[in-house]
Amino acid sequence: MNKKKSILQSNVLYTIIAIIVGFLIGAIFLLVAGISPAVAYAKLLDSVFGKPKYMVWTLIYASPLIFTGLSVAFSFRTGVFNIGAEGQFVVGSLAACVIGILFKLPVWIHVPLCIIAAAAAGAVWSFLVGLLKVKRGIHEVLSFIMFNWIAFYLSNYVVNLTAIHKEGGGEATKDVQETARLLMPAGLRDVLGCSAANWGFFLAVIAAIIIWVIIEKTTLGYKLKAVGFNSSAALYGGINSDKSVLTALGISGALAGLGGAIHILGMSGRLSQFAGQEGFGFEGITVALIGASSPIGCIFAGIFYGAMKYGGSKLSIIKAPAEVVDIIMGCVILFIAISQIFKILLSKLTKKEVK
Repeated sequence: MNKKKSILQSNVLYTIIAIIVGFLIGAIFLLVAGISPAVAYAKLLDSVFGKPKYMVWTLIYASPLIFTGLSVAFSFRTGVFNIGAEGQFVVGSLAACVIGILFKLPVWIHVPLCIIAAAAAGAVWSFLVGLLKVKRGIHEVLSFIMFNWIAFYLSNYVVNLTAIHKEGGGEATKDVQETARLLMPAGLRDVLGCSAANWGFFLAVIAAIIIWVIIEKTTLGYKLKAVGFNSSAALYGGINSDKSVLTALGISGALAGLGGAIHILGMSGRLSQFAGQEGFGFEGITVALIGASSPIGCIFAGIFYGAMKYGGSKLSIIKAPAEVVDIIMGCVILFIAISQIFKILLSKLTKKEVK
């Protein structure tokens, strides 16, 4: 009975159900659009698993999503809602890009410097919101929304500075120095058939493992989780809740900033002027929810979302709307969000069976 109860209460079970329901609802929309779901989903799968280079591209797309997912998941576990991962991602990518353009250093110094600058920028951006929360009582959600837009316009301003802007026109920065890139060796990229193959995914996995160790195996993680569960009880137990909030937001922001660095140094190589929010931070919320706020879960959730984004971009080949991916992911999140209701109902049913 206990085994049956643990299965019914498992986050993995409800996540799988939510994904299946999401695809079923996506199929309905495809039928309404006059497109065969079987053909569309077959193309989606082929675009991810058809060739080794497709799988490499999936991991490239997944890498920044894993970082922003970790950022949001870490804040969730510590009782803070980080809706500002988008802004932290932007300032992280901006810091990495500027350092990557302006400095000419050996690769073994240049890459770490860009990554550290990105993490520091994201951490400071998030820490400022934490200060507003603990010193002035301003709710972090409101501050994060405003900081997202400040980061947006700050990035566009810096992109157009003479020393940074691309020469000869174009709404983008110069390319970062080759010594700042996270690309794999040329020979390995040729073997994989992907010119943008980089080390970002491996760094994301390492980050996820480190965050898991911090949360589950350290005193710091215990304190942060205690504040997340009940800040009043934690304070009664001698834990400084304000300090814990600032620490949690700093680490969370650093992770999102790292996602920005991975995107710039690994994939794009430059920063473009934004016409709208890129969405990596908001997609990180989706990754965190699918991964049940688990660092290891965020790896698999990020790969899933990366596969959907890359595979979905190929649906136009069969004249299917790429927006179906957004419909599927939206439905997945909706059903994960309401899964708690089903858990409560099933828990009551199992208790009745025991009686």
